[in-house]
Parts: sequence; structure tokens; C-alpha cells
Amino acid sequence: MSSERPEEFSQPSASSGPQTAGDHRGSADDSAHQETTVLVRGETIRDQDKSPRKEVSEAKVKMQNRLPALDDDADVGVTKEQIVIRDGKADLAFNGKLLASAAPSSAPKGQWQEYRIYETHGGLHVFSKVTRSVFMGDQDTHVAEVFDPSPSSVPSQLLRSARDLARSRPMTWMDAAAAFFGYDPLAKALYRKVSGQFEERIS
Repeated sequence: MSSERPEEFSQPSASSGPQTAGDHRGSADDSAHQETTVLVRGETIRDQDKSPRKEVSEAKVKMQNRLPALDDDADVGVTKEQIVIRDGKADLAFNGKLLASAAPSSAPKGQWQEYRIYETHGGLHVFSKVTRSVFMGDQDTHVAEVFDPSPSSVPSQLLRSARDLARSRPMTWMDAAAAFFGYDPLAKALYRKVSGQFEERIS
């Protein structure tokens, strides 16, 4: 840019050379030229920032406005036929109850996650993680896993860490939930709704 400015300044001074009063004009022209450059740059920046606005789903916006409340909050503890959606896998259908659900209190960027823990009539546990977006072009994502306490269960074996295998204590559904959800603030809020036993006890 430093190489461009001398060229810009030399052109007005050459054309206004014969005029003795043109020195002030030249400096005024230079400042005007600089202002124009700033304006052009400003417009360019605005054009770059002005990306097309995404269309939003009215139904999703209503869901966002209700956070942290979820549509199935009234179903917590109620035994009924449940369907848990999974992307890339068969959906899970079972008779059981929703033990707990958690969602953030707000979603300022139009995206949020919902965590759920179910218990089937047969004693299995289902963990569900849904990522939602208010924008029409963004698809919601659904991830879910089943925890079977049976030692022969493949998912149960996969979720067990080397430390768990070294210990005699069998893996519980709470261990599996922590392996699935982790310990982010939303997961901790979910655990508090289910049980107080998720904390690590120290003496």
C-alpha cells in the first residue's frame, strides 16, 4: 500500500503544477481521495460481512424460546412406548420411561443440545443426544446408545475402560452415561436430575 500512495499523490500534483494556489487543493484532493478509499474499503467490508440471512423455522424458534423446558418434560417418569431417533442407525423403539432430560437455558446462536436418559421395561438404559438448530438449512442430529449391563453385551464391553476391566466392580449404567455424555455443564445438570451418585467421592 505504501507503494500505491506516492503514485496517487503524484498524479494530482502533476496536473495542478502550474497553479500556485493548487498546493492547498492538492492536499484537499489527497484527503478527499483518502476518505474515498476509506469509504470504498468500508463498503467492501460491509459487502463481505453481509452474508445472506438464513431462513428460520418458526417451530424451532418456539422450541428455542421455551428453553430450558422441553416438549417431553411432562413425560418424565411415565412408562409408555418410546421412540428414540438415531442418525445412520435404526431408531430405538421400546416400552419404558424417560428418567431425566436437560437443555441449556438459552441458545443465542440458534443451536443447542438436548440430553436424555431412558430406562426400558427390561432394565436397559438408553442415552440420547440431540443437537438442534433453528435454521431451515441445518438438520437436527440424533445420537443414541443402549447400555446393557450384561457382560456379554458388545456395547457394554466397548464402553468399559482399561481401569474398569482391571477392577472387579462391574460397569453400571451411570458409568456408561458418563462415558456417553461426558462432564460438560449440561451433562452435570442431567446427572443431578437423575441421581446424586455421579459425584466423585473423596475423603
